[in-house]
Amino acid sequence: MSLYRSVRAIADASGDGPIDWEAVAEAAKAVTSPGSLELSETEQEGYAADVRDARTRVREVSGAEFDVPNTIEVQNRHHWIDANIDTFRRVMKPVEEHGPAVMPGVARTINTGTMSVMLSVLAKNVLGQYDPLLLADSDEHALYFVRPNIDRIARELDVNYDRFRRWIAFHEVTHAAEFGAAPWLSGHLEARMESGIDALAKGRLDREAFRELDAAMTAVEGYAELLMDGAFDDEYADLREKMEARRRGGDPLSRLVRRMLGLGLKRRQYERGKAFFEAVAAERGIEGASVVWDRPENLPTDAELDAPQRWLTRVNP
Repeated sequence: MSLYRSVRAIADASGDGPIDWEAVAEAAKAVTSPGSLELSETEQEGYAADVRDARTRVREVSGAEFDVPNTIEVQNRHHWIDANIDTFRRVMKPVEEHGPAVMPGVARTINTGTMSVMLSVLAKNVLGQYDPLLLADSDEHALYFVRPNIDRIARELDVNYDRFRRWIAFHEVTHAAEFGAAPWLSGHLEARMESGIDALAKGRLDREAFRELDAAMTAVEGYAELLMDGAFDDEYADLREKMEARRRGGDPLSRLVRRMLGLGLKRRQYERGKAFFEAVAAERGIEGASVVWDRPENLPTDAELDAPQRWLTRVNP
């Protein structure tokens, strides 16, 4: 790793837009160890088996017909950065189109540095990722496993690596089930995301777009947790508790960075969504909860997430 090379890449950021994406990739990778991808044949087979088993079990529990993405990759951290550069670039396109209004060179350097730090921190912590490739020109989805992070965190938590890897695989496959059951979901998220980012690029805040985006993502995370409870073939309360303890720990700077990256918001989405779907399933079962994916209008509103009975009355009387 080379801090000097990272700083040099940021300082040399160039181009016409507010972010130099080539410099972002170079700077992020310069301060991020790629990690090992030396997988044994047994481990390679383990990843494949985990995904296959997860697909079978999630299909059985949800009743949804879906398939896993064509693109399934076991990555190192640099691979993950490269894969997500394209996603960040698509999301930030409205900002790039407007460009920096004043001091474009300085703004470009700051923006490039900010994105580099963000990607570097995430690359060191992401375990698995179901990527619906939002705002892309194709309907392809992808599934990534960041093997060095799974290995490191399994050792830090003192849990069995194979079991931990399997837990991650099951969680990500539940997301594939959701997007498979709701072909409209990608477009729904894209529209809210584009509206919110476009407003920010013009100096406005579209609160409603971000509120609807947060509600939809809360439903996505909560329903995934509901499926996990029925699909994973082992108890996993200990894994979740150890992960939570790890998130709560760390030095003050690490906790600040996690808040700045919105990782606390993601945890809130898990918890809020899980509580909503547990209440719905307790009354109507998984089948009753699954109508959330029948059409966009069936998504819970922000208010209904805290009042599941209101959603049941409206959608599933």
